Amino acid sequence: MNEKIILQTNFPNLNLVKQGKVRDIYDVGEYFLIVSTDRLSAFDVIMDQGIPYKGKVLTKISEFWFNFNKDVIENHLISTNVEDFPSECLEYKNDLEGRTMLVKKAEVVPLECIVRGYISGSGWLDYQATGEISGIKLPEGLVESDKLSDPIFTPSTKAEIGEHDENISVKEAEKIISKEIIERLKEKSITLYKNASDYALTKDIIIADTKFEFGLTKDKLILIDEALTPDSSRFWPKDEYKPGGTQQSYDKQFVRDYLLSINFNKQPPPPVLPDDIINNTSKKYLDVLKKLTGEELN
Repeated sequence: MNEKIILQTNFPNLNLVKQGKVRDIYDVGEYFLIVSTDRLSAFDVIMDQGIPYKGKVLTKISEFWFNFNKDVIENHLISTNVEDFPSECLEYKNDLEGRTMLVKKAEVVPLECIVRGYISGSGWLDYQATGEISGIKLPEGLVESDKLSDPIFTPSTKAEIGEHDENISVKEAEKIISKEIIERLKEKSITLYKNASDYALTKDIIIADTKFEFGLTKDKLILIDEALTPDSSRFWPKDEYKPGGTQQSYDKQFVRDYLLSINFNKQPPPPVLPDDIINNTSKKYLDVLKKLTGEELN
C-alpha cells in the first residue's frame, strides 16, 4: 500500500488544543478542526503503527452518518471540504484532505453513550459475571453475540488516554449529569442506533453495538465526535452471523483478537503488529466504507 500513513499531525501555524487516541483537534477561531489520523487504539493503548486509509475511512463514514441521521438530531459537522476551511489551513491541504472535519464548538457531555443491540465485548463479560449490563437485568441463558429483544442504553465513563472506560448504570450516570439530559441522551442514542442498524442490514452488515458522543451548544444537545465508524462500533457480516461465540468483523476487533492471541497485557508499550494484521485491518475498514456508502478510496 502506497497510501501515506499519518500518525502525528504537525501544523505549526494552527492551534492544537487536544490530541486524542486517534484525533487531533485544532482551534481555528469560530470552529474546531478535527483531524483523523491513522493511529489505532486497542484496549485503550495506542499502537506504534498506523493503519493505511484509516483516518480517511473514519471521516467518510462519519460524514455519511451525520447526513443520514440529521433529522434525528443536529450534529457538529460544518464541512469536510478543505476549500471551506479557514485560509490558514490551506498550507496543510495535502495532509488535511479527506481526513478532516470542520465542526461547531460544543461543551462535551462527559459520558460515552453506548447502545447494544447484541451481547458482545465488555457487555458479554459483565453479563456472564452478573446477569446484567450497566445495571440492566437481562434474560438468563443468553449466549455470546445473541441479539437482544430491544437495544439497550449502557453508558460508560470517558477515560483519559491510558485509562479504561468503565461501564456504569444510568443511576450512576445521573451523578455525572442531570437526569433530564440522561433521558435525552438515551432516547437519541437508541433512535440513532435503530435508524443506522436498519439501514446497515440492507447492506448485509449487522451493527452489534456503537458508541455516541454528544455536546451542548447553548443548552441544545448535538451529536459530535465520530458516528458509527469501525472504531466506535462492532460491524459484523450478516451472512456469517452465528450466535454462540465471537463473530467475524469489519472493525478493529480483528486487532483486539490478535492482541488477545499473543496475551497482550493491555498496557503500554504496545507490541509490533505484523504486516498482515495491519493490511487486513485496512482492508476491513475500506470494505465497510464501500458496503455502507458505495464509496471507494484510491
